[in-house]
Amino acid sequence: MDSDVEIAIRAAEAASEVLRAAFRGPVEHYAKEGDDFATQADIAAEQAILAIISAARPEDRFIAEESGRSGTSHGDRVWLIDPLCGTRNFAVGTPEVAVNIALRVANSLDTAVVADPFSGEIFWTAGTGAFARRDGVDQVLTPRADSKLVDIDVDPPYPNRGTFSAGRLFDDEHFMTQFHPRVLSTTLALAWVAAGRRAAYITDGDFRDNVHFSSGIALCRAAGCRVTGLAGEDVLAGAHGLVAAADAATHERLLEIIARQAVTDR
Repeated sequence: MDSDVEIAIRAAEAASEVLRAAFRGPVEHYAKEGDDFATQADIAAEQAILAIISAARPEDRFIAEESGRSGTSHGDRVWLIDPLCGTRNFAVGTPEVAVNIALRVANSLDTAVVADPFSGEIFWTAGTGAFARRDGVDQVLTPRADSKLVDIDVDPPYPNRGTFSAGRLFDDEHFMTQFHPRVLSTTLALAWVAAGRRAAYITDGDFRDNVHFSSGIALCRAAGCRVTGLAGEDVLAGAHGLVAAADAATHERLLEIIARQAVTDR
């Protein structure tokens, strides 16, 4: 029997094939809440993922970006699926996107896969160690902070707007003189923290059973990154935002800078 992570990798590879085939072709928009939308590629990639995992694990539950909740109504195994993270990038022909698949078992989030359809890389963890697979070869992920590149997610919602604003970081002298901000606009950047290509990733939000971020959070944790909420809280315990840093020193400095916003706001 295949392991959970190998099933997830196979599903992510199938979704990646769907996305590559649809890339820079005609884009059909399906309206969602507000000005958000999905494309036919989001839907087809999600169907490919669900078909593979549900066939291998028919007793499991699913929370997917486009189709919502499905599967059995009981059990403590829940798959969190985002078939195309970076839909706006994809829709305009920008290849910075990700396929995110994570498995929560009870309260543990260990199995996770983040696929980059256009580089061919599959970032994965089964809970112990984190790896990047390319052409069937796995390499251990090693976080590094020396680049000082920090990716910032500026998209809403902003549950902590009273004490934190991603936009204000760009005008914070302490931040701008010590780090180099980037905005990739996809959670692929969170996998890059685990891989040593970003020093940190910062965003607001609620990450409980979050289909966009769960796989990246699990990957960063397994790689040895420091991952908390904006004030050092358990990132999965509430709407605390997210700071994922390659090492403890970078994480501590970012928390100090973020804490200054709350002091200034008062």
